[in-house]
Parts: sequence; structure tokens; C-alpha cells
Amino acid sequence: MVEVKWTPVIIGLVIAIILSVIISMFIGSLGGLIAYLIATIYVGYSVAGGYQNGAIHGALVGIVAGIIGVIIMILTGVGIGTLILIEAVIIDAIIGAIGGAIGAAIKGDA
Repeated sequence: MVEVKWTPVIIGLVIAIILSVIISMFIGSLGGLIAYLIATIYVGYSVAGGYQNGAIHGALVGIVAGIIGVIIMILTGVGIGTLILIEAVIIDAIIGAIGGAIGAAIKGDA
């Protein structure tokens, strides 16, 4: 069982949201994906326990950030279908897991 370290997850979430806004202004929607990847690399680097732990923590950042994005879209009245929103959360989770594993690899955690 993996013990979730919430401090790096919350910091990664804040980094993802801030970078997503900034990078998206310059390169569009691809900026959000790049921001998630950067933030989850940080999270994977911050937590100990190898690739699996980094991937799990990174995926958590992706899932929470994706859910926040969905809530913002619903509150602002953006007309996007439910299936697309679910796919967005899944994609964010996958990107988060990849970023977390990369962060663990950079740190040298096996």
C-alpha cells in the first residue's frame, strides 16, 4: 500500500494550475498538458519510493487538477460533453503518472 504524501501533491497541483495559465497564454491548450507534465515531474522527484510511488503521486496531481478544470468549465458554462470531461481527467492522470515516473528517474529512485 502506498502512503500518499499530500504536501508534494498539493504543491504540484498549485504549480500545475499556475503554469497552465501562464503557458497556455503563449501556446494555447497544449500549455496545460506541458504544465501538468512539469508539475508531476516535480512531484515524482519530491517523493521517495521509486517509479511506482512517483507515478501514483503524479497521477493524483493529474486527477485532482483535471477535476478542478472540469469544475471550472462547468461553473463558467463552457458547453463540453461529459465524455470529453471524463477523457480529460483520464488523460491528465496518465500524463501525471508519466511525469511522476520521470521525476523518480531523474532523482535516481529505483
